[in-house]
Amino acid sequence: MMEYQNLGKSGLKVSRLSFGSWLTFGSQIGDNVADKLLTYAYDNGVNFFDNAEVYAYGRSEEAMGKILKKKGWGRDTYIVSSKAYFGHVPEGAPTQTGLHRKHLVEACEAALQRLQLDYLDLYFCHRPDKETPIEETVWTLHNLVTQGKILYWGTSEWSAQEITEAHMVARQHHLIGPIVEQPQYNMLHRDKVEVEYSQLYKTVGLGITIWSPLASGVLTGKYSKGARQATRLTNPRNEWLKEAVLTEANIRKAEILGELAGDLGISMPQLAIAWCLKNDNVSTVILGASKLGQLKENMQAPAAVELLTDEVMKKIEKILDNKPVAPQF
Repeated sequence: MMEYQNLGKSGLKVSRLSFGSWLTFGSQIGDNVADKLLTYAYDNGVNFFDNAEVYAYGRSEEAMGKILKKKGWGRDTYIVSSKAYFGHVPEGAPTQTGLHRKHLVEACEAALQRLQLDYLDLYFCHRPDKETPIEETVWTLHNLVTQGKILYWGTSEWSAQEITEAHMVARQHHLIGPIVEQPQYNMLHRDKVEVEYSQLYKTVGLGITIWSPLASGVLTGKYSKGARQATRLTNPRNEWLKEAVLTEANIRKAEILGELAGDLGISMPQLAIAWCLKNDNVSTVILGASKLGQLKENMQAPAAVELLTDEVMKKIEKILDNKPVAPQF
């Protein structure tokens, strides 16, 4: 049975597990496989589907839009997001990227067309834009909400200071501020979620929709087995991911965690996802999959949360040896 949780302090309830199309829809998998994955997720309680303009340079949104149109599910039964910043074309013009008013408005319209929707439930600022005044960005997102083109907006990979500044601008001008942040969070990448954002959960009611719970596959254990070919980390475009997570130390940690998962009677991916769900500040964990079997396995993770007792969590912490420490003032 899928559980649902309010997205931050908003009244919007999201499934604890959600489904994202990054690196798969419109590129790695065909539309027929995408259909099966999206349908399985929806039929098993997932109500949030995550997308972005830059995913397969728009083809991901087009693929998802075709499926949603064909399925004819009630629009009031699911949540769809898009993100803007990087643009939908490789090496686009200066006006085709960023968080300035022109791009945010045009990117929103383009996403709606590709997804074949009348509005977006969530619209993320995919990265902070150092070259656009935060006031311009906040005003633009507020206007998109009042125009009915988006219902809520949020950020992705922003710093706590940048999120706080956005809220200050919104409060000063009586505007609608962000309700959600989408950071990377997993056993190997913890600081932002556990330390940097720690006060924002209380002060602004920040919700978080986390990506890469399996650390781009490192926490599946497949790299431990030496099967390093034909994975997302071998794609030249993802070199930044490879450098960050594919280290001998992380591979060794995954091997030991895999043994612990075996002792618990669950798979390594299920352990990694359940560990993320154990954090109450996590509104939803975004799953990605290229095969139906992967998705079926990973969606069993919520049942494994109860296995993560205090004793088991201590064992995990010892293996990881990376608990973030809050700065002392």
